[in-house]
Amino acid sequence: MSEMSSERRDYVNENITLVQNKNGLTFGTDAYLLYAYLRKIPKGMAADLGAGTGIISLLAAAKGKFSQIYAFEIQESFASLIERNVNDNGFSDKIKTVCTPVQEIESDLFGRFDCVFSNPPYMKKGSGFLNANSEKYIARHEVCGDIKDFCEAASKLLKYSGSFYVVWRPDRLTDLFDAMRSSKIEPKRITVVYPDAGSRPSLVLVEGKRGAASGLFFTKPLIMHPDASAKPLVYTDDLTYIYENGEFGEEYERA
Repeated sequence: MSEMSSERRDYVNENITLVQNKNGLTFGTDAYLLYAYLRKIPKGMAADLGAGTGIISLLAAAKGKFSQIYAFEIQESFASLIERNVNDNGFSDKIKTVCTPVQEIESDLFGRFDCVFSNPPYMKKGSGFLNANSEKYIARHEVCGDIKDFCEAASKLLKYSGSFYVVWRPDRLTDLFDAMRSSKIEPKRITVVYPDAGSRPSLVLVEGKRGAASGLFFTKPLIMHPDASAKPLVYTDDLTYIYENGEFGEEYERA
């Protein structure tokens, strides 16, 4: 299939070739950090909710973090893009694409997954500027499902004590925790991400467990750059380690 003018092909981490739609969401720091935050379960099954281009699933497959991954995506254009990226990178035996809303996932998949991860729409419907391209607006905003829908879907898919991972906005952290707890997923580990030491946090990474007891572990903060305004940007040692290894260092694990 010939590529449309709105597409671009990039070579990213873990030797992945990624076709992206320039009018949609493209691969960024939040997706990579979520991938690196996932604990490896080599024989486990994982689900990716709101998979977009499939980049997190592709990175996880390349790193051998799971034996099989289901990539769920509501937009047909993105689901088709996932299929292309999966085939182009030789992961058709490891990643299965499912085009469906998270609210309508088939019940025969419930309780089968060791891990569910998501980089979900993080802006409330109607907030911010309306993107000229509706695909990007749907990917960014809670148009087709809010964080409660994503957490409820994760809870249904997970085995008891299975893990849920999400990257989210700091200013909406209470919404996330409320959605997780109402879905019987207990927040267990959190990492707050800062552009540099003098800035406010830009992201949070959270790991939860289905059916777990209460008790939240704060890791050390992740400072990404010595100076986020510097050109060119320089990585801190912690971020350099993450990009080189596809995982967080031991100091970000539970003590």
